Amino acid sequence: MTDIVAGVDIPETAAAAEATDFLRETVDPLLFHHSRRVFLFGSLHARALGLRPDPELLYISAMFHDTGLVTPFSDTEQRFELDSADHARRFLLGHGFPESSADVVWTAIALHTTPGVPGRMGPETAATNYGVLTDVVGWGLDGLDGGQVDDIVAVHPRGDFKKEFLQAFVEGLRNRPDTTYGTVNADVLEHFVPGFRRTTMVERITGAPWPT
Repeated sequence: MTDIVAGVDIPETAAAAEATDFLRETVDPLLFHHSRRVFLFGSLHARALGLRPDPELLYISAMFHDTGLVTPFSDTEQRFELDSADHARRFLLGHGFPESSADVVWTAIALHTTPGVPGRMGPETAATNYGVLTDVVGWGLDGLDGGQVDDIVAVHPRGDFKKEFLQAFVEGLRNRPDTTYGTVNADVLEHFVPGFRRTTMVERITGAPWPT
């Protein structure tokens, strides 16, 4: 039987099923439900805007987009978005997907917290970003059908999402604070971690090893 939530078909491919299992095993319910809501909200926005993302690639983008918060990919510290994107890329190539598909998903995940850029790129990148924005800050929520939103939240409940999601970011970033430079992630550490102070672009320019 096809799994349909709010009129959106959940992809039934082997890769989608394995991505779902991977999330269930590696992240807590908060991030699992968030990731599924990102796919569903992103799909609804794409439909309304006339975008046609590949459903399987969009699903995998959504499912992997926050995995770097809990399972860093690289021994070298890097932004969690890159860890998440690298996880997804390895998953896709390991399942026989072409490099082009892995690149699409990598880009969608790597840019999912970047303001302004994703909506000007491919449909998977745009839809992933729209889904994230809707679930995290309520972007575009008033333009969605209320019944569909209720259906999504009924299947994938939010619980105390605001508090717990911010805490997940703190836990995922507190040990690599320098990776938050120039990103919205610095906002979280600045708010919650005593003593954290973001480095500014002004400081980088004035402190550069040039005489003037």
